[in-house]
Amino acid sequence: MPEAAEVQSMFGRIARRYDLLNRVLSMGVDQGWRRRLLARAGDVRGRRIVDVCCGTGDLSMAFGRAQGRVLGIDFTHEMLEHAVPKVEKARGVESSGLVFAQGDAMCLPVCDASVDICCVAFGIRNVADRRVGLREMRRVLRPGGQALVLEFAPPPPGLFGAAYRFYFTRILPLIGGWISGDAEAYRYLPRTVLEWPDPDEFQREMEGEGLMDCGHELLAGGIACLHWGHSGGKDH
Repeated sequence: MPEAAEVQSMFGRIARRYDLLNRVLSMGVDQGWRRRLLARAGDVRGRRIVDVCCGTGDLSMAFGRAQGRVLGIDFTHEMLEHAVPKVEKARGVESSGLVFAQGDAMCLPVCDASVDICCVAFGIRNVADRRVGLREMRRVLRPGGQALVLEFAPPPPGLFGAAYRFYFTRILPLIGGWISGDAEAYRYLPRTVLEWPDPDEFQREMEGEGLMDCGHELLAGGIACLHWGHSGGKDH
């Protein structure tokens, strides 16, 4: 599990270049993955949404454009410093329905059973204890509420997986280190992805923390995965 203080410090150092690096290193497909999560969420108009590990706010803003009532939470203050002006400049985002707060994914500053959707995109890997993070997501969901997790997956087998592994472990750290000035941060990324459980195993972890009707969808040939589940209740 990653050390909390080290993760917080690392993301604070790269916050200024974080959006640029996401677009460059994923060749822009990360935005499409977020849109897939939004589509899975369905009609979110007026619904209460918590975006955990929200970073600079890309997913929070997508839910805001869809007229959701969003609370974006991140462990790193520097990330939120970049999220707020992005919202102010963005078109189609109602700022009154989008709030950011600093907080820990393992102790969300949210009441029990109070939100309709709790989601996290590319952040659960960085939580010191992901099972506690999943437990917190379930805790804040109302009966029938939806949990959505978008995360990288270990490279799939075969030629494509081998090529992706080479890019991820050799090329990406070089580019990321050059643009951000922090090579270690972009060695951390492939290291944590390679240590991540396969989609079936992570789905079992979600189920083990009390989420129901869980499933997952592989994206982009299996390099990312969208997971979902529901809290217990009659509303889903």
